[in-house]
Formats: sequence, C-alpha cells, structure tokens
Amino acid sequence: MDSFAEELGDEGGQSFAEDETEDVPAVSAVNLPPPGIYLPLLPKYLRCPNTADRKSSEFQTVKEECLNNIQEALLRSQWQRAAELMVSYVETLESTRTEKKRAAPEKIWRLGTEILQHHPRSNIDEINQFADRMKNLGVKGYLQVSLEHIFYLLSNGFLDEAYQNLVLAESWRYGEQTVAQEKELKLVQGYRALLDYLKWLKKKTELLELDENSYAVSSVQQEMHSFYRQAAVGFEQIIKTPGVWDPFVMCYVDMLEHYEEYEEARKMLNEYAYNSKFPANPNAHVFFYQFLKRRGEPRKKQISALQVLHELVPSHELMLEFYVLLKKSKKTKNQKLRLEVIFEVLDFAGWKENTKAWCYLAKQIVEILQSSGKQLDWLKKEWESRKDWWPAFHFSPYLAKTNWHENKSLACEKVLVAGILLGKDCKYFKYIVRQGCKAKKKKFKTLRRFVKDHSWIHLRLT
Repeated sequence: MDSFAEELGDEGGQSFAEDETEDVPAVSAVNLPPPGIYLPLLPKYLRCPNTADRKSSEFQTVKEECLNNIQEALLRSQWQRAAELMVSYVETLESTRTEKKRAAPEKIWRLGTEILQHHPRSNIDEINQFADRMKNLGVKGYLQVSLEHIFYLLSNGFLDEAYQNLVLAESWRYGEQTVAQEKELKLVQGYRALLDYLKWLKKKTELLELDENSYAVSSVQQEMHSFYRQAAVGFEQIIKTPGVWDPFVMCYVDMLEHYEEYEEARKMLNEYAYNSKFPANPNAHVFFYQFLKRRGEPRKKQISALQVLHELVPSHELMLEFYVLLKKSKKTKNQKLRLEVIFEVLDFAGWKENTKAWCYLAKQIVEILQSSGKQLDWLKKEWESRKDWWPAFHFSPYLAKTNWHENKSLACEKVLVAGILLGKDCKYFKYIVRQGCKAKKKKFKTLRRFVKDHSWIHLRLT
C-alpha cells in the first residue's frame, strides 16, 4: 500500500484544485467517496470552497446532517464512510461566526482522531502527523491534544515516542495560555515522571540480576538514582495539587521506600489521605494503612487509618483485617465497632457467601451471649435496622438448600446466626439442622440445644 499520508496529499490537492474552478455543494462530497481515507491532515485541507451564494440556513442544515452521519458511522464502526464524510464536514471551518471558528478545530481533532485510531488502513506515523497538525491549529488546546495523543501512544506500547512527546509538551510555553493550561501541564509532568519510574524499575530489575561484585553495579545504581530524581520532581509537582493521583502516589512511595526515605513517604501519604482540600478517596487511606502495616506501626494508628476507610467504603475487602485489629483491642468502643463492621460488611451482596465473615459474626454472637453487660444491647441495635430485610436476603429456604449443597462450611456458620437472630423456628435453621443430623454430624445436635437454650434472645431482640 502506498504511503497513507502521500495518498491523502494527492487526493487533497486534486479536491481543492477542483474547488477553485467549480462551486461544489457539501452534499456532493458526501456522494463521491474517495478511493482511500481522506482527512484534513495538512493545513491546505482546511481551505474552504466558496459558498457565498449559499444560504446560511441551507449550509447549517447540510453541516448538521453531515455531522449526524459521521456520528452514526462512528457508532457502527464504519471507519471508511466516516473518513469520507469528513471531507464535507471540514467546511465548518469556513464559518464567519467567532464561536464556530473556535469550536471547529476541536471537532475536527476529535472526529479525525477517532477515525484514524480505528481505521484499518491507518498507521502510527499518520496518527502522529495528524496530532502534530492539531496541536498547532489552536494554542488553547495544545496540551489537551498532546495528552490525548500521549495516552494513545502509551496504551499501544509506544513508550519512547510517548516520552518524547511528554518532554516537548512539558517545555511548551505560550504566554498567558501556559497559565491557563496549568492543570494539563501538571498531568504532563506526572506522566513524564511515570515513564521515568518505569525506567527506574527496569534498572532496578537489572541490578537484582547482577552479581554484587560486578563492575556494572555502580553504573546501574547511578542511572537508577538519576531516574529517581527526575521522577521525584514530577511526582511532587502533581501530588501536591488537590486531586486523585493514585498511580503516581504508588510509584513514588515505591521509590521512597527503596531509598529508605520513610518519613518523606509517611508525610506524603498522610497529606494525600487527610488533606481536606483533596477529594474523598478510599484508596488514599488504603495506601496509608498498607504503609503503616509494612512499617510495623502501632495497632492504634492502623485502626485509625482503616476507620476512615470503613466510613467511606464499609464493604471494602480490608474490613476483615479491620475486624481482626479491633478484636485485639481492649477498648469497649472498639468491641462495639467490631460488631458494627461485620454487620455492615454482610449488608452487601458481594459478601453474602464469605464464610470467614459469617464465622466472625457467629463467634462474636456467642461471645455476647456468654458475657454480661450492655453487649446484648449492641446486638439488638444492629438487628433492629435489619430484621425486616435480612431474613429474605440471607436466610430464605432457597438459600438454605443452595448453601447446604454448594458450600456446607458456609451453611454451618450461617445456621447459628439464623437460629439466634430468628429463633429455632426459622426455616433456614430448621433445614440446615435437619440435613446436618441426617449426615450424623454431632455438632448439629449441640447447635440445636444451644439455640434452644438461648431462645429467649430472639424474643429480646424483637
């Protein structure tokens, strides 16, 4: 196949040469598909045919119809048809209205990029060419176009090309427009730092494979440190800006811990998790907790980090770890919170069949029954808000049969909870105990006796 860009150049030259001698309506371009892809990749393609005699309303109607047809072609993945329609739609640039002129470059950029990135005849050189033209078409969108192009390169494995574009974008300056695009510039710095981190990680792997006495160790370490310093500058710039920067935070923490800069890592993670200017972010508290856990920090600090996570996402997978930490605490408020945590976890469908969660709840209920004091009031409070919907959600006859046949361990944990909370006449409890007795498992007889002896609990809870 001939060069895609050359083919476009030849077709573009012919098209606009004809426009100079004859006024061709936009609709005619739709009906005359070119032999290959035809997009306004070069400035000369942005020239507009003379439409002085065309009524404004007619032009707008044709333009809107053309845009609708392009959108339909994109939705149907008809990339060739969409490319042909773009020949006509580029005429939107001829509008004399200021707001239309401002909107036109972005439309051409977004539609053209979508077509080029999916068309079977396109290649990376033509995509790069188009992106470069679009960057310079309007300085107000330079960094936005650059970022979109960089994301495409990254997602398709062109890391070196992406890095080169990031360096160019980071050095871009254009008076007041530089300040107006400050957020985009922060992202550029962040992603450049991310690629520096990947280079650092590659060198780290090389270092691990070298013999300790190898002459190359010192050289690799120096390269690693160079990449670390470059990445650190970019990460610091973006992380101090309010936002959600999880990938950058994780990479930066990895490097800081490697160089044993633990206090710097702690300070950064604490700021990321608790700074009120930042949006609520569960992952920020996950990162902080995991750091505290790796460093062997006191249980009190770990509980504090997970308590905020519990408030944000009560169904998080770390809630069982939170439960275990609370169980080790001697404080009454933490024992009460422990019961709240396990009940709230089981409120969510994703935890319905988690045997460990049911085991924790069953054991704590037994602890409550064997203790004296206000713990029964805790249980009553938790059950009060669930007694109307938990029976159908967790303890239906259908679930009794399903749990017994598919996961007997789960059924054995749930049955105690069902018996205590709903009483010995609960259908779930009766079915599981009957099946257990048929299987000649002695523990079910003991279980039935235990529930019968504590049947007054069900009455107390209701």
